[in-house]
Parts: sequence; structure tokens; C-alpha cells
Amino acid sequence: MALIQKRFRISDFGFRIESGWPHKSAIRNPQSAILLSCLILLAGCKVGPNFKPPQTSVPQEWAGPLPPSPVGPEPNLAVWWTQFNDPMLTSLVNSAIGSNLDLQVAQARIRQARAARGVAIGGLGPSVNATGSFRRGQSPGLAGVDSFGPTTNLYQAGFDAAWEIDVFGGVRRGVEAANADLLAAIESRWNVFITLTSEVAVNYIDLRSLQQEIVIAQENLKAQEHSADLTRQRRQGGLASGLDVANAEAQVANTATQIPVLETSVQQTIYSLSVLLGREPGALLADLSTSAPIPTAPPAVPVVVPSELLRRRPDVRQAEAQIHGATARIGVAVADLFPTFSLSASIGRQGNKFSSLSDRLNRFWSVGPSASWNLFATGRNLSNIELQKALEEESLIIYRQVVLGALQEVENALIALAKEQEHRTALIDAVAANRKVVNLATELYTQGQTDFLNVLNAQRSLYTAEDALVQSNRAVSTNLVALYKALGGGWQAEEPSRSER
Repeated sequence: MALIQKRFRISDFGFRIESGWPHKSAIRNPQSAILLSCLILLAGCKVGPNFKPPQTSVPQEWAGPLPPSPVGPEPNLAVWWTQFNDPMLTSLVNSAIGSNLDLQVAQARIRQARAARGVAIGGLGPSVNATGSFRRGQSPGLAGVDSFGPTTNLYQAGFDAAWEIDVFGGVRRGVEAANADLLAAIESRWNVFITLTSEVAVNYIDLRSLQQEIVIAQENLKAQEHSADLTRQRRQGGLASGLDVANAEAQVANTATQIPVLETSVQQTIYSLSVLLGREPGALLADLSTSAPIPTAPPAVPVVVPSELLRRRPDVRQAEAQIHGATARIGVAVADLFPTFSLSASIGRQGNKFSSLSDRLNRFWSVGPSASWNLFATGRNLSNIELQKALEEESLIIYRQVVLGALQEVENALIALAKEQEHRTALIDAVAANRKVVNLATELYTQGQTDFLNVLNAQRSLYTAEDALVQSNRAVSTNLVALYKALGGGWQAEEPSRSER
């Protein structure tokens, strides 16, 4: 590939740069040696701002009530779902980690970011191209002669090499931005990981809660059917009215209507779990259709201080990496304001016959530095710098939003867990009290000492209290999951693989 034969001056630098020198005298020129030495020294510089981790003020301690401290060894937040001591839950989470599609997408984005970093790093080194060509042509004849010149052939083969010296650090800033993008992709994958494990746990807890609601509805339905039979018997004996029988049968019908709705929710929750595991919706029906208790875990959780939270949450670390990338891209844009310097070389052979390419006398070569400076770009470069600064400012604002959101998630989980535990304690007492009322009202009704309305109201209150207790048990477990998630629990599970950076 022929080099461009063009000479130009950059008077501000006090030397002449020649591009495409074809003679040995070019590399013997003292000015060239000085130029190359200066370029090598300048190559250690990088324009643009250096990244500094953002400083964000956080409270010294949490405003909400803290859970009790663990007794003995602290729970391993890396595998927090094992604290529920539910083998099925553990199996589902492990399966989801291996087959969830969102996690696979996040992993693919890491590979994309790693490849993009390789592309950026490639800009630091030289490039070498192999060339080959064949041209056949004919030139005009002599003036005044009605004829053409001879037909000639030209064969060429060789190598061209070029190396852009990163004098002002634009390429290195690009590599820095690519490294930040890779780190952001890794942290994004960990954020998906944490979200996935918590979604599997919450869906599983919802499933067991719905199944327990069905069990309670079926038990109450049996008790209400028994009361309806008793009322019909008393009606036949003249001890109860037709209104009592109608009320008893109406209550049975009302309770029965709840069961199909709950069964629908159970099926849909199983479908959701199957999709989270990357499988078809009905894949887990056989494994999860049998009722089981709601999984519970000890309320003791090692809660870190707010400042430590920012180092544990992958979404916060991802936002910080995005700031780093935006800062580095300012340097890339600033570097466009300065000239670029390159070293070029070409070597090859040419001849009018293909066989002549092997003749060493047909060899040609050239080597020399070159420079390029876009002196007028209609403000494009300056506008690009402003654009990159605005993007950096946006990433800083997003970082602050992420930090505040992380703090809010922990505070919400702390207060929700503490108050729901109080609520559950009260509901346990309420269920016990309502059960006594039902037994007493049924006994008195059987003895004819009270009317059926009291039995009816007592059964309704008991069913409501039992259903609320199931909902509270579910809320306690899901709030515990939310606290583990808010604390960044889960990402340490595969921490060694972070060395893949």
C-alpha cells in the first residue's frame, strides 16, 4: 500500500513532520530522532480528569429498629436462603442460579464488555496489513502518432504497518472507560443474581402461604358444614328456625367460593417459579402442588452500618463504575482536540512479472512518522466534551439516587420486619381467643342457650383471624428476605469468580 507523499509544517512545535519518507535519510534526520523521543516521553500523559470515587454522606446508624444479634456464628449472607432450613427452597434457588435466563443475559453482557475492552486495548498496539495487487494498463502513445503505448503489468506484494502513538492518552482513556464498563457489567450480573434469589424465595413463600390458606379454608369449610348439619337437625326437632339453616348454608357457600380463587393463585405461582428456573410453566407442578408449611428463619440478622452497605450492594458499585466510565470518556473527547501521531512503515516487492517478485532488486520500503490534526471541526469536539461532562453529571446524580434507594430499602425492611413480628404475636393471641369463642358458642347453641347468630359470627371471626395469621407469617418471611436482599446478601456466594475481571 503506497504511503501518502505529503509534507506539512506545524510551526508551533518548531519542527517539520514528513509523512511517507521513502529514503533512508528520513530516519537519519536528527529532527526525526528528537520527534520520536518527545513522542515517547509524552506518551505517558493523559488528558481529561482523573476518576475520584464519589463522596456521599450517609447516616452513622439506622433509624429503624434493629433485629436481634445472632447468637453464635453469624449467618452466612452468601447463602442466606439456607437459613430457612427448607430443602425445596434451597434446591429451587440453586437450580435458578444455574438456568435462569436473565442471569444468562447478564453473563452474555459481561462477555460483550470484555470483548469491547479487548477492542479498546488493541488500539494501543501497532497494526500490520499484508497487501497484494495486480494492475494491467496501457499508456498513450507519442504526440502526433496514431498509436498507443505498450501494455504493461505491475505486480505488488508486501506489508504495511502503522502505530498510533497515544501521546495525549485518548486511547488509554478509552481503555479505562472499557474497564469501567466491564466492572459495571459484572456488578449488574451480581445485582441480577441477588434479585433472582430473592424472587425465587418470595415466590416460594407466596406459594406455601396460598397453600396454607387453602388448608385453613378447607378446615373452616368442614367446621361450617358440620354446623349446618347440626342446624338442620335442630330445625327438624323444632329447636332452630329456617333462618338459622339459611345462614349456615350461606356461610358454607361463601367459604367454598374462596378455594378456587386460591387454587388459581397457587397454579400461577408455580408457573412463575418454573419460568424463573428457565423452564416451561408446568414443569414444577408435580414437585410443588403438595402443601407444605411456610418456611421461616431466625429473625437474627447481622445488620451492617450504613457506610458498609455501600460497599456490599452491587447496584451501588455498578453506579460508581458507570461514573468512572463517564469520567474517562471526557478524556477521550478532550484528546480529540490534539494532534495524533503515528509511525508508519511499508515493505514489499514489485515487478512486471509475477516471477520477478522473488528478485531482491525489486524490493521497496519506506518508514517514517506522520501527524494529523483536525484544526477546525465546527465546534464538534468542544460540544462532545460538554456532552461527556453532562453524562458524567447524570451518572453522579444516578449514583446518589441509587445510594438513597439502598438506604431506604434497608430502613423499609427493618421497620416492616419489626412491626410485622408484633402483628403476628397479636394474631396468634387472636386466633387462640377466637377458637375458644367458637367452641363456647357451639356448645351453648347445642344446649339451646344462645342463638345461631353468635355461632355464625364466631366462625367468621376465627376464619378471618386464621387467614390473617397465615398472611402475617408470609409477611414476616418475605420481609426477612427483603432485609437480606437490601443488605446485599447473596453476591459473596461466587466471589472468587470476580477475578475474571
